[in-house]
Amino acid sequence: LVALFGLGGLVGWFWFWFPPLRMVSIALEVTCSFVAWLFLYACCCYWNRHRSYEWSCRLVTLLHGLIVTGLSGYTVFLDGPWPLTHAGSPNTALQIHVLSLTLGYFIFDLGWCLYFQTEGDLMLLHHTLSICGMIMVLGLGKSATEVNAVVFVSEITNPLLQTRWFLREMGCYHTLLGDIVDFFFVSLFLVLRIGGGALIMYAMVTSPAPSWLLKAGGLAMYVVSLGFMVEICRFVRRKMMKKSISWTSLRSVNAPVQTNGHLTAR
Repeated sequence: LVALFGLGGLVGWFWFWFPPLRMVSIALEVTCSFVAWLFLYACCCYWNRHRSYEWSCRLVTLLHGLIVTGLSGYTVFLDGPWPLTHAGSPNTALQIHVLSLTLGYFIFDLGWCLYFQTEGDLMLLHHTLSICGMIMVLGLGKSATEVNAVVFVSEITNPLLQTRWFLREMGCYHTLLGDIVDFFFVSLFLVLRIGGGALIMYAMVTSPAPSWLLKAGGLAMYVVSLGFMVEICRFVRRKMMKKSISWTSLRSVNAPVQTNGHLTAR
């Protein structure tokens, strides 16, 4: 219900502020995207009746992350234009499609999070800023270049994040596979979301083309990413401490025992 009311408010906002003919098409595309993700979630709940609702929602999130990472990556690296040199350029048709698809998902996911109250304030702020930023870009008709790049560096770590959760649910997290997933998740987050995100933000802020409100929203999104980085650094620190304690205990168990000045194996 929250997502439906939010969608209605977004459509009304579109009609009030922007040319109707252009925005009707985009609003319809966003609505179809929202309905498609909601329908997919309902199908996952039906197919996984023995699982929790969060399991089904994370399946949808995993699929969205894979699809949108591929599409946004294509728009950034192949279709163009390059976000670091063409910030604020007019939206292309492909960029509009990708952002509409993503916006529909974020409306669905925000509604799900609010209904089940599973996420903290930082994640809810991230979703809200993402929705507002995509609405603004679709409404203004420009700056989708850099926003698509932000979507790419943000969503590329999402499949790994969901994989961690599924591994934990299946009791396979504390294995070599879990360590590999954690390594790539942290590495991609720091390199792309923090490092690449900083380059995108610099291009946006220094370019005269993007709206000042979009620049402020982009900076707010990057601050949220820094908040996630702090949480990830704390997680890495805790995990390394646990690993260190585990290795120390294992070595002490397997260490030889001294008897009368001579080493004997246990």
